Amino acid sequence: MMSEGEEHGSLLEKINEKIHEYKKSSSSSSSSDSDDDKKHHHKSKSKKTRLFGRTNPLHHVLGGGKAADLVLWRDKQTSGSILAGVTVIWLLFEGIGYHLLTFFCHSLIVFLTVCFVWSNAASFINRGPPKFPDVILSEVQCLKIAHLLRKEINEAFLTLRHVASGKDLKTYLMTIGGLWFISIIGSCFSFLTLSYTIFLMAYTLPMLYEKYEDEVDVVGEKALVEIKKQYAVLDHKLLSKIPMLSEKKEH
Repeated sequence: MMSEGEEHGSLLEKINEKIHEYKKSSSSSSSSDSDDDKKHHHKSKSKKTRLFGRTNPLHHVLGGGKAADLVLWRDKQTSGSILAGVTVIWLLFEGIGYHLLTFFCHSLIVFLTVCFVWSNAASFINRGPPKFPDVILSEVQCLKIAHLLRKEINEAFLTLRHVASGKDLKTYLMTIGGLWFISIIGSCFSFLTLSYTIFLMAYTLPMLYEKYEDEVDVVGEKALVEIKKQYAVLDHKLLSKIPMLSEKKEH
């Protein structure tokens, strides 16, 4: 009877060991599956399509230099100081009615007076005179700037000639529509206010887009799909019936 009890007890111990091993293997497999799911989710998130098919980070798209750091507010103190300075200048011109030439002359008067007094009083207050940097434009820098301006001006003239040639009705209509829209905006705001608004949007929207990138990409993709649908309807009902455009599509 003792041998049968011992055999029965050893059998129960083996069964318990098997159950324990099975629980361990199932828990490890479930944890590995969850890790795989997390990795797959991370990969799918990293491979998520961005707005306009962008693959690089926004900082890299903006140039990756100090200008990108300012626009994306990497240094909040410097970016905020620039925004505050531009806002003060805009308030001076638009709110108080300051004139550009007057502002320029008054700024030079203040700057030259401070430097003149500091240079003459430096020996009395035991401080060194102000150090003025040597600002000299080299011939190479001037040639680079002239080359860039020449290239942009030539491209603008080529675009205007292409639009006015009458060979591309689509580009002509888009150009006329854009100019008409700009004329409406210009009639509602002054040039200075419009320039300040453009600066404010260019200076703050990239930072906000980087902060809410995923949400904006989803809304932007839906908007682009809707715009493409509306353009397809317009092309089917109107543009395809214009002889000039239909002949180009056939060619």
